[in-house]
Amino acid sequence: MGDRLAGKSCVVTAAGQGIGRASALAFAREGAAVLATDINADSLASLEAEHERIRVARLDVTDSGAVERFAAEAGPVDVLFNCAGYVHHGTVLDCTEKDWDFSFDLNVKSMYRMIRALLPGMLERGRGSILNMSSGASSLKGAPNRFVYGASKAAVIGLTKAVAID
Repeated sequence: MGDRLAGKSCVVTAAGQGIGRASALAFAREGAAVLATDINADSLASLEAEHERIRVARLDVTDSGAVERFAAEAGPVDVLFNCAGYVHHGTVLDCTEKDWDFSFDLNVKSMYRMIRALLPGMLERGRGSILNMSSGASSLKGAPNRFVYGASKAAVIGLTKAVAID
């Protein structure tokens, strides 16, 4: 246990399992007040029970209205960790337009939504950090049967660099 994030508020998307869950717990152990979100309310309930600094909120990051309402209720935050994502398995020939659209909506556009909703509060206060989960399977290198996943994670790298430079 540390206090590197004492006094900080952190929002974590896809906190119900995997990297999102582990990160929410790590942030809380470092002293942050964590608002953990996920589309799966059941997984959030068990997460909230694991640490007293974690509050939870069901959030569909593919729903612009829901993201805007969430941001209004959450208020200003110090850290946004965009962790929501989806791994489509297959090549370009296996990827339908529906698969493409869903992958980009969840893996990239959800980050755009969350950043647009929470960045103004960070700018107003003159501080904040945004972490966007990408992958080595992106613009860094290709991975077999990860066509649209790699393309969407490459877009995350571009999105992140663009937001940072602006």
